[in-house]
Amino acid sequence: MKIAAQISRYLVGLVFIFSGLIKLNDPVGTQIKLEEYFEVFAQDLPFMQVFFHGLVPFALYIAVFLCVAEVVLGVALLLRYKPKATIFFLLLIIIFFSFLTFYSAYFNKVTDCGCFGDAIKLKPWTSFLKDLILLVLIIVIMINQRFIKPLPTGLFVALATVGSLGLAFYAITHLPPIDMLPYKIGNSIPEQMKPSEPYKFEYVFEKDGKTHRFSTFPDDTTYIYKDMITLNEDKARPKITDYRVWNDSTDFTQESFQGNKLILIIKSLKDINTAAFPTIRKTIEGLEGSNVETYIFTSVGSADIENFLREQQLDVPYFFADATVLKTISRSNPGLWLLSDGVVKGKWHYNDTPDAATVIKAVE
Repeated sequence: MKIAAQISRYLVGLVFIFSGLIKLNDPVGTQIKLEEYFEVFAQDLPFMQVFFHGLVPFALYIAVFLCVAEVVLGVALLLRYKPKATIFFLLLIIIFFSFLTFYSAYFNKVTDCGCFGDAIKLKPWTSFLKDLILLVLIIVIMINQRFIKPLPTGLFVALATVGSLGLAFYAITHLPPIDMLPYKIGNSIPEQMKPSEPYKFEYVFEKDGKTHRFSTFPDDTTYIYKDMITLNEDKARPKITDYRVWNDSTDFTQESFQGNKLILIIKSLKDINTAAFPTIRKTIEGLEGSNVETYIFTSVGSADIENFLREQQLDVPYFFADATVLKTISRSNPGLWLLSDGVVKGKWHYNDTPDAATVIKAVE
């Protein structure tokens, strides 16, 4: 049991550190995932609707707290810092995560829990199974915690706390240090919209009351066609399936892949940083007459976006895109996204708005 407890301690500690660091790389992504859960709970539990809607403005703070807690508790467990308290809080957090993943799997809600951010995508039941395994390991550690002798490692745990908070702060005020999204620099968006590999199909037929499966249609016409099954749907599915840009009269999707385009992303107006617009406006004005066209992609309604652009003295064509797509393209509101023939050449947080010369150089 002593060996089992020590192995469990290392496994749980490493998984929690890895999971926390992956999510701290992109805390806004975790915020978005929490907001999805809050909206689902508000719909499914109408008597607590006010409570869950009240949590939405604090989703980013909750996301940072949970991610930092994962890393710090994982480090504390590995370094044997206050093992009783550490194990207790690990048990609480894994019960909370197990509830979320079970709810996602059983009710088919929030089908990507974001357990490992965008680095590793897990299906709901796989996520729940992962949490159950961690729960069992933590219970093993708790039962045998007498074998875990505490060490005076508080300084290292404090450093892990400061480092985790620093990573979260950087990712929020700039962009994720490691971009794991399909709209990252270097990716061709048209290529990401194509199947990752050729689809493979299997055809289901029936004859004489028996079911038969073929990779091609049989020559025997007495077989009765019943169904077609995609064998590699998960592997073949395009990385991007929902990218579309339009206005009231034009589908701009394919046009957005032609030439050099600096795109200002305005996801919403309720949490937008208006202080960034003088610098953004200066960059856009500096691009006039260059080989870089400027556009705005937004999910804000026509009247509201037009009023906002007048206030910010921006005379730039705007097109609409799905709010979720814009959140995936840019974790910043506003944000800047640079395309050259559909290939991503640059992404900037509003705190890092480039000048016109930098934008032009990026597409040369």
